[in-house]
This record gives sequence, structure tokens and C-alpha cells, in this order.
Amino acid sequence: MKISDFQTKEVINIVDGKRLGQISDLELDLRQGRIDAIVVPTNSRFMGIFGGGSDLIIPWHNIVKIGSDVVLVKMEEVKALQEEKEHDRIDRGR
Repeated sequence: MKISDFQTKEVINIVDGKRLGQISDLELDLRQGRIDAIVVPTNSRFMGIFGGGSDLIIPWHNIVKIGSDVVLVKMEEVKALQEEKEHDRIDRGR
């Protein structure tokens, strides 16, 4: 499978059914010749307007299934991470 094949797939979290986005990059372990993680850019609506945002690094062991159109992942901590970012954004606005 090519990296470009991964970049066309939507990433879905099976914990809450939310779309996390599309894969933008892969983290590789060149010494062992394996993929360590997939990288999905995250943008909130507010930050997305101004080009901000960050990347969600999803370890390879969190991937449940790779389908023809989607990559299913199990990420319990995504919700907590998103809530933390929202609190930080609100705190900066004060």
C-alpha cells in the first residue's frame, strides 16, 4: 500500500463514531521498517478559519481496521484532548 492510498481514507473513531479527518502523514520507524503512527490534522472551526490547529498522532496499535474508504481507530483519549484544547482556547480569550 502506498502512502497516497492512506491519504484518501477518512479516519473514524469507533468509540464515539466521530470523523477525525483524513490522514496527512505517517510516522515511520525506519530502523525496523514499520509504521509507528498515522497523523491526522485537527482544526476546530474557530482555529480553522485562521489556519491554526494541530495534529492528532494516532499510534498504529490503535488502528482497528483499514477498509477501502476508511480507517477505524479506537481512541478513548480524543474526547479528553479536544475538551482540553477547547478550555485552553476559552482561557486565552479572557
